[in-house]
Amino acid sequence: MDTKVEREVQLKHGGGEINEIRKVIKVVIMVVILGYLIIWCLMPTNLYKTNWKVKMTAALSSAYFGTQGYQLLIYTFPILFIAALGSVYLHLGKNCIEYEPRKEEKSGRWLARLRRPVLVRQPLGIVSGIELSFLMMFIAFFVWTLTMYLHIGYANIKVQGYGGGRWLYKWEATTLRLGLTGNICLSLLFYPVTRGSSILQLFGLTSEGSIKYHIWLGHLTMATFTAHGLGYIPLWAVAGEINQALKWEKTGVANVAGEISLLCGLILWAATFPKIRRKYFEVFFYTHYLYILFVVFFMFHVGIGYALYMLPGFYLFMIDRYLRFLQSSQPVRLLSARSLACGALELNFAKSRSLCYNPTSIMFLNVPSVSKLQWHPFTISSSANLDQDKLSVVIKLEGSWSRKLYDLINSSSIDRLQVSVEGPYGPASSHFLRHDTLVMVSGGSGITPFMSIIQELVYVSTNFKTPTPKVLLISSFKRSCDLSMLNLILPLSGSSCDLSSLDLQIKAYITKDKVPNEDVSNQPRTIWFKPNASDSPISPSLGTNSWLWLGAIIMSSFVMFLILMGLLTRYYIYPIDHNTNDIFPSAAKTIYYVLILCGCMVLVASAAFLWNKKKNAMENKKIVHMEGITPTATPESRFYNADRELESLPHQSILESTEVHYGGRPDLKKLLFDCKGSSVGVLVSGPRGLRHEVAAICGSGLVDNLHFESISFSW
Repeated sequence: MDTKVEREVQLKHGGGEINEIRKVIKVVIMVVILGYLIIWCLMPTNLYKTNWKVKMTAALSSAYFGTQGYQLLIYTFPILFIAALGSVYLHLGKNCIEYEPRKEEKSGRWLARLRRPVLVRQPLGIVSGIELSFLMMFIAFFVWTLTMYLHIGYANIKVQGYGGGRWLYKWEATTLRLGLTGNICLSLLFYPVTRGSSILQLFGLTSEGSIKYHIWLGHLTMATFTAHGLGYIPLWAVAGEINQALKWEKTGVANVAGEISLLCGLILWAATFPKIRRKYFEVFFYTHYLYILFVVFFMFHVGIGYALYMLPGFYLFMIDRYLRFLQSSQPVRLLSARSLACGALELNFAKSRSLCYNPTSIMFLNVPSVSKLQWHPFTISSSANLDQDKLSVVIKLEGSWSRKLYDLINSSSIDRLQVSVEGPYGPASSHFLRHDTLVMVSGGSGITPFMSIIQELVYVSTNFKTPTPKVLLISSFKRSCDLSMLNLILPLSGSSCDLSSLDLQIKAYITKDKVPNEDVSNQPRTIWFKPNASDSPISPSLGTNSWLWLGAIIMSSFVMFLILMGLLTRYYIYPIDHNTNDIFPSAAKTIYYVLILCGCMVLVASAAFLWNKKKNAMENKKIVHMEGITPTATPESRFYNADRELESLPHQSILESTEVHYGGRPDLKKLLFDCKGSSVGVLVSGPRGLRHEVAAICGSGLVDNLHFESISFSW
């Protein structure tokens, strides 16, 4: 039993206390979330506007925090508190053992039914019962908010202003309230794309699995804001005040800023539609950076006080984005590549042993020699437990970027490739052992996440006295040569992966070829690199206690912001306007507050990153020393020669145990319905049509033991 297993066995004895602490934290978080949601539900009502808001403004306004004190306390602080406390919860949870099969209770069966797909169609895609329930609740909340805003707005109409009939005032009230309601969507927009989010992990979500929520919210945000912005044009035209479109009020709403924000949003929105996104991905990718101008000018438009409603989600996103920038600034050590004739690459990186990730995690890669700006996500195909020193990703030729990379690596002149990474990002825990049987359905390069699952199951079966589920891998490929991708299931050090310990069955289907027409038994061609001494192994950017560090960054940077903002307000802004909000320019106040907030975030995050970077470097040096490298040897030569020695290792061909079918697609309905067991986990990864077909079968209700999960995502 290795030291890692011994440590995990010891953790079982203290797991009870940890779980009790986690339960308390979870209760506190749920209470705060409930209170936060109640405030949002009551915000459009008269009770809130004429009673609660007045009292909170009076009680929390001060010479230090100005009139936005209540927004900071009620709308900004709770989310940051949840994110920080959630980080503690996840830190405690990472030490919980996940290698014991879960007993399925009645409540678990009920939740399993809710997780089944109930909608499998465009434009929503695959939607489970839980997702549909929350979607309906959100729509009801959205309609409730807009209805209440309109009801109160219409009731307060007085015949004055533009000189038109009552319909004109209703038009103005409607246009204004659409903007207020759209702020709800904007407040939620950035949570799904915060990759290292503790809030997403609290609800068992990942950023790649939440992309569709971001898409839904993005369309609704832009629809409401477009109606809000364009609705004022006919209003000003009828009233003869079209010059309002060129006004930037000193202390009120800045119309020009709103128009610039809307223009940036419309350009961004237009590039997200599928035809443009798929055919002109670079246009979609680069125009998405307009979100910075969109948010900045939105703040200028409404002022910093109102922007505090949406600020928490954006602030957490910016912390995550800055940490990603810091991590990607360091080139990583690329050890080797395996090249297949079918046009697939496996890149093998050195990683520190402190870097842990779960199966199906993803990592973003940037190769400056191919494109300095493009980042592409790839599923990690290796297991952190099975191979503690290396990390692998598989890349299939499916675009110009991957083609250039493939040609570059297979050229005879290259002996080093500079690569930067962001991640890994993935689920907080592995839950595959809760099933009796695992059916993994893949199409093309969709097989890559299943490689990490198979390797993880091998690790569990060989190191723990725990039964592992039966595994059926159903893979569809276009050509015979694509079968060679199955050999990548074995890690580069293939002797350490004993597939015989698993009850594994592989069925491969070749859709285009009716008979074998290429020799797929050849082993992948391996290319070794000589990394520079400056290249470092992939390490956790915030160390082994990354969740604790993230929570500390969130709260300490926010506290620092409050202190500096309070000093600025008390000794510079307050003496000028005395909390009247009609003297000091709102744009200047917004700039000051945003710069202070960003400065605090950059300072604290940089300090945390550099501290852990130093610790990671010391750890890597310690590992090199313990492994007995001679004084004359260098780390890069160690990795280079170690990989060369692998050439002499016997390498089992997985194709020998694969059942291959030519000239047709698999009968997925029959294959899935034939699976026995009380709980069959059905994982699917691949093209949209394949995912929808499997989801429709699992959601049909014809059998009760199929539990669907899609681990694919599209950009």
